[in-house]
Amino acid sequence: MIKTPPAPDAPVETKLDDEKQRRRLESARQFAIDAARLAAQTHCNNIVILDVSAVSPITDFLVIATGTSARQMRTVCEEIQEMGAARNVHALSKTNFESENWVLVDFVDTIVHVFNTEARLFYDLDNLWGDGKKVEWREGL
Repeated sequence: MIKTPPAPDAPVETKLDDEKQRRRLESARQFAIDAARLAAQTHCNNIVILDVSAVSPITDFLVIATGTSARQMRTVCEEIQEMGAARNVHALSKTNFESENWVLVDFVDTIVHVFNTEARLFYDLDNLWGDGKKVEWREGL
């Protein structure tokens, strides 16, 4: 059997797929920005968003923050999960909620990391994912 070439209008699906991908990335970007703002409102500091969509097969955005205490780190992650649930964005997994060093919530397209100061320096995700592009997230920028 001989396969026939795709119809001339086949690129339309590609354009639709590209548009769907663009909307998904923009939605993930906005979620990461809102997560960073919520982290700032709950007294996290040194908050960075990295767009790793071009360098990671796992996720598109990393939100990296430093918390002031283990309880505060858990609270900010819980509040970000509540914000996500209200938008129908649910965590695939969460880890280290009992940790004093690092709490992580994986929303698939966005992963939120909240560290204490020592763990942030030790794991140095900012440098590890340094090929990612920093995303400006503060109000007025």
